This record gives sequence, structure tokens and C-alpha cells, in this order.
Amino acid sequence: MSDTPRKKLSEEDQARVDQFLQSGVNQVERKPFRPWLLLLVVVVVLTLLSLLSVFIAQTKGVV
Repeated sequence: MSDTPRKKLSEEDQARVDQFLQSGVNQVERKPFRPWLLLLVVVVVLTLLSLLSVFIAQTKGVV
């Protein structure tokens, strides 16, 4: 066995694939990722769920 991998596409097909990938047909403009906003949303959701669980525990007489 040789160390070089076999080519799955011909040179012509690979060139067509490369041209399609560079054409930007399916590219979508996205807003930049904002990790601080994601962290804020996670903290708010966890806080609300925690408050809900405390409220339920108090109404059932657990706490």
C-alpha cells in the first residue's frame, strides 16, 4: 500500500467543486457571535427556573 490517498474526484470534477464553493451561492451574512449576550441569557433563564422551583416548593410546603 502506498502512503498517498487515492483521489475520489477527477481533476475536472474537483475544479468544478472548488469553483462552486468559491461562488458563495449558499453563503448567508450572519451577525457576529456575542458570547456575553449568550451568557446573560443563560444566567437569566437559570435564575427564572430557580425562582420558579423555589415558588413551587413553598406552595407545596417543602420549604
